[in-house]
Amino acid sequence: QVQLVESGGGSVQPGGSLRLSCVASGNIISIGTMAWYRQAPGKGRELVARINTYYATTYADSVKGRFTITRDNAKNTMSLQMDSLKPEDTAVYYCNTWPSGPHWGQGTQVTVSS
Repeated sequence: QVQLVESGGGSVQPGGSLRLSCVASGNIISIGTMAWYRQAPGKGRELVARINTYYATTYADSVKGRFTITRDNAKNTMSLQMDSLKPEDTAVYYCNTWPSGPHWGQGTQVTVSS
């Protein structure tokens, strides 16, 4: 089973940027569509963006125009460039397949606050 490990979170002020990375232990082409999810305090986990093996992308309305999801099939990695961050983007961010598999990593914390 391919394992996914997230990194790149941190604390930024509103309007700032962060880049999250997801490294897979195996071939992500075999995984198919990959996605970023997030879970804010007291809320359920939600889909942020997904990208298939042909690089077609889909975004949640709340992040459209601000976040960019990419993948590198040769390096078995996926990234999420987050710009114009807002306090409501504060959450733990996870990478997983889409639809999501049963196993979740530790995630990476993103905090947007002045």
